[in-house]
Amino acid sequence: MTDRSTLSTFPITHKWPALHPDRLQLYSLPTPNGVKVSIMLEETGLPYEPHLVSFETQDQMSPEFLSLSPNNKIPAILDPNGPDGQPLALFESGAILIYLAEKTGLFLPQDAAGRYETIQWLMFQMGGIGPMFGQLGFFSKFAGKDYEDKRPRDRYVAEARRLLGVLDRRLDGRDWIMGSDYTIADIATLPWVRNLIGFYEAGELVGIDDFAQVKRVLAAFVARPAVVKGLAIPPRS
Repeated sequence: MTDRSTLSTFPITHKWPALHPDRLQLYSLPTPNGVKVSIMLEETGLPYEPHLVSFETQDQMSPEFLSLSPNNKIPAILDPNGPDGQPLALFESGAILIYLAEKTGLFLPQDAAGRYETIQWLMFQMGGIGPMFGQLGFFSKFAGKDYEDKRPRDRYVAEARRLLGVLDRRLDGRDWIMGSDYTIADIATLPWVRNLIGFYEAGELVGIDDFAQVKRVLAAFVARPAVVKGLAIPPRS
């Protein structure tokens, strides 16, 4: 256990005081990247304390947040009970998922081959699905929709469809990305698919009905109780 004085050596706790300093501290917002970690924490049952990082008030640019996440992106965590019993601060959602999987022994295969194959699909989300779906959201829903030149939007529509096709083929005949076992690859990927057809309202644009396996697995994902809860954490003010 780590006492409050130890946790308070991290500047981020000055802006977001820890009411439960013995618990893992989560600094996040319920975006596709943010909910990866809240869902993982709900799935594992680890005690944690969530803190809302509000983009409306530019919390992510504050010195306190940058002291933990120098790339000014959510989510980030501060685990008072890290390796060797020492506090550990982490940013980047993929790194956090791997850390939590190893900490708990859950949602990451124990055998080396399965472990690396799962991490491979996690990297597929981090390097492909997340950035490309995010760009599509910009060009189809936000400022990009006002551009007369639709070539940027169409580029990301085509790439989103290609990535959905890769995922759909992988899921054919499988319950989850890794087969019968639910893993951090699913926790990382499926919030982005949900966001693409929900918040970004791009389902028709990408022809989501062409990807039956993706739709099937997404439905199973959002029905999980931990996912239902994690999708709303931290609650928006």
